[in-house]
Amino acid sequence: MQTRSTWFQRIILPGFAFKAVVIGGGYATGRELATYFLPSGPWGGLLAMVLSMAIWSIVCTTTFLFALQTRSTDYKAFFRHLLGPFWPLFEVAYFCALIVILAVFAAAAGAIGQSLLGWPVIAGSLVLMAGIVLVATWGNDAVERLFKYVTVFLYATYAIFVLLSLWRFGNRMTGAFTQHPPMTGWVAGGVTYACYNIIAAVATLPVTRHMTGRRDAIAAGLLAGPLAMVPAILFFLCMVAYFPQIAGEVLPSDFLLQKLNLPAFRAVFQLMIFSALLESGTGSVHAINERIAHAYQSRRGRTFSKPARLGVTLVLVTGSVFVAARFGLVQLIASGYTWLSYTILAIFILPLMTLGVLRLIRQRREPIGVEASPAAV
Repeated sequence: MQTRSTWFQRIILPGFAFKAVVIGGGYATGRELATYFLPSGPWGGLLAMVLSMAIWSIVCTTTFLFALQTRSTDYKAFFRHLLGPFWPLFEVAYFCALIVILAVFAAAAGAIGQSLLGWPVIAGSLVLMAGIVLVATWGNDAVERLFKYVTVFLYATYAIFVLLSLWRFGNRMTGAFTQHPPMTGWVAGGVTYACYNIIAAVATLPVTRHMTGRRDAIAAGLLAGPLAMVPAILFFLCMVAYFPQIAGEVLPSDFLLQKLNLPAFRAVFQLMIFSALLESGTGSVHAINERIAHAYQSRRGRTFSKPARLGVTLVLVTGSVFVAARFGLVQLIASGYTWLSYTILAIFILPLMTLGVLRLIRQRREPIGVEASPAAV
């Protein structure tokens, strides 16, 4: 007999899962924040982050409501309802995006290993990918436990980081806001960052199986934006202490950690980033595994085995490591994420906020179930 979902699983876990995929290689290291927010200055960057957060909350809420209404807990079922016969467009885009995203994670892990331990870049990438393979192979329970425990570690580490930064260079942080007025371009930066990261809402679909109704979906969706963005805002406040020179650093996080000059905390922070990379990569791969698992069960009436999950995960992470080695962290974020943003806007956000919303309005009085719809092959 299935146990009743807890309040944490229904309301908080979706936001943790969304944050887990969003934080990734660029957010955790500060590279994404330097690329999309720092060019607008301290004030403009903050405005762009608030805009991104609002977009995330709105789209996540709509995504969760649509998933409940259509009983879709994997992305194939979701996009069959949203795009009809054109649903394979998303699958192709998602697979390509996943390779880019995992490559960013691999490049970030390689840069961290090189900076902290003096490893070859490929070594850190391989360690991260091994961790993703290990967790993703064990399925839903292992992934959800990872989201829960890494989130606590992450929030605690960021809180300590902010306090230490205020202690060491708080005057520089506050001074940056008085010396640099708002700059143009913050709307474009906020929208671009929000669009390519909102693909994380698709990766959270498996956890919507815990929701029992529209109130859960709305509460979880509205919380998802702040849960994902608050650590980024805190990190950004620390980064502006060394604006504009920090914008050129491959690892802004390590630049600030060296300024703090606390070797023990530097090691803890880099471990937190590695953990964030692990949960982000695992969440992204898990969405692919769940889509295949539902299709496999629908067609053959059997459960998708752990060896099969292992095989899929190995294929994904192997390709990603080669892409990371070829292009590197900065180029992947600056170029790869830009085309990804336009693609996600065209095949996910615009259809969801038009066709999806119209369907929700028409069917708002119909009862909602939480079972996953069979994903026909």
